[in-house]
Amino acid sequence: MSNIEQTLSIIKPDAMERNLDGEIKLMFEKDGFKIVKGKKIKLAKSEAEEFYKVHETKPFYNDLCEYLSSSPIMVMILEKENAVLANRKLMGATNPKDAEEGTIREKFGISIDKNSVHGSDSVDNAKIEISFFFKN
Repeated sequence: MSNIEQTLSIIKPDAMERNLDGEIKLMFEKDGFKIVKGKKIKLAKSEAEEFYKVHETKPFYNDLCEYLSSSPIMVMILEKENAVLANRKLMGATNPKDAEEGTIREKFGISIDKNSVHGSDSVDNAKIEISFFFKN
């Protein structure tokens, strides 16, 4: 029995500014992901704050919101068997220095903050995050 899931992926401002979205999308496709939907958007800081509300109490919250709304991002719905875990594996560790070779963050990440991509961390959060960007 297959377990086809959807997950949200964001190509963050640092990668978009370096025109890496095409290369990153290719990495997803080569890894067997189907890009179901995708769009380039520019978030207002208030929208970034809403999106990252779960991190509201953390010290990096304001910088994170500032950064995500600093320039255009690419939001995508990715689909694959066990998509959430598969995407997290392909992205690599949050800190690019710790990311395994061949992962997106190892290849393109600049720092723990500017790590090129975001991916949902659970199936439940994926549903919430997808509906945030893609209103049905």
